[in-house]
Amino acid sequence: MSARTATLLRLPQLLGYLPRLLPWLVQSLALRRQRAHLRRLDDHLLRDIGLTRDDAMHEGTRPFWDAPSPWHRPDGRPGRR
Repeated sequence: MSARTATLLRLPQLLGYLPRLLPWLVQSLALRRQRAHLRRLDDHLLRDIGLTRDDAMHEGTRPFWDAPSPWHRPDGRPGRR
């Protein structure tokens, strides 16, 4: 069996992951944008929300897949409750 045939045989299984993968991807990219905006806030705005420049840089440089724990569902899958 060729690699292409093996991939085609697994295609229905791979497509089954899309309903869970797409929402996670959309949420992760939104989180990435929010963290980038946080890094660009000036010190005055950061003080207004109770953060220091170091806090903002630390949060802003976290990887997009590292979502805050309250965003995870009780079943262990990522996503807002």
